[in-house]
Amino acid sequence: MATPLPRAEVIIRPLVETDLAEADRICRLAFGTFLNLPEPARSGGDNDFATTRWKADPFAAFAAEYDGKLVGSNFATSWGSFGFFGPLTIHPEYWDRGIAQQLLVPTMELFRRWGCRHLGLYTFAHSPKHLALYQKFGFWPRDLVAAMAKDMVDGRAEPDFSVSRFLEVKPGDRESILQSCRELTSSIFEGLDVSREIRAVADQNLGDTILVWEGASLAALAVCHTGPGTEAGSGICYLKFAAVRSGPYVSRNFSRLLEACEVYGRERGAAKIRAGVNVARREAFREIYARGYRTEFQGVAMETGDASSGYNRAGLYILDDWR
Repeated sequence: MATPLPRAEVIIRPLVETDLAEADRICRLAFGTFLNLPEPARSGGDNDFATTRWKADPFAAFAAEYDGKLVGSNFATSWGSFGFFGPLTIHPEYWDRGIAQQLLVPTMELFRRWGCRHLGLYTFAHSPKHLALYQKFGFWPRDLVAAMAKDMVDGRAEPDFSVSRFLEVKPGDRESILQSCRELTSSIFEGLDVSREIRAVADQNLGDTILVWEGASLAALAVCHTGPGTEAGSGICYLKFAAVRSGPYVSRNFSRLLEACEVYGRERGAAKIRAGVNVARREAFREIYARGYRTEFQGVAMETGDASSGYNRAGLYILDDWR
């Protein structure tokens, strides 16, 4: 076991723009090393988590510095009443020295300042070390999370239902659309708000947000990343978050949303579409499986509070994986 570094020598500070290239390199190296990949530093291909998340909120990213060099980082995300963090990565040369714990201290304080009433994270289900680390901060393992994918197949060029995209909306009208999105997500879990993700995708040109309508009412939404330099990577359409309004037509609208996302993905030249789903949302899991999506890998959701305090439960049609 590595000898713990003297705490005074590790500096925890805000992650700044000039750190991003090295933070990205460490992130790939850490995951690739843990997973025993043949070329650890190339894990993830040409996707990008560090830059996209830092640009979404530069004040929600933390750096660990030792002896004048970056050795780790962590990214926090606020979706209104819900918060999660990751990727939290440490350079493999500095594993098992308590640096991850030090990065989590300001992360947890930030969640308190944001007023998040429920917190979560995604981690490796087979790693006792990861589970033990996060348990120290009040996170406990719950349900498996399936990262699922489907190869693109030919389909209708245009859906036969009412669908639009956020980037099609005039800038002056976008706030009203964001309000509709907030109302939908909050109807499922009070205070849940993914406006940050919708704005980040639009501002950084990462993809688009798909909107399915029932008359004048928003029935479903999906925040999609596509292509290199996004959280998807080349040839991929990744549904970072999707939600459907509960009610008698929730299953039908879930199917419509997936169809609209697949149409969008094909237009962007994606060969594959990916989405994550917590298996506690059993109806959503069964229906996305029936549509041809298959699990590529799986992890575990760790959460604070009791099982009823979050939004991972049966009857809810939400897609996300908190990676």
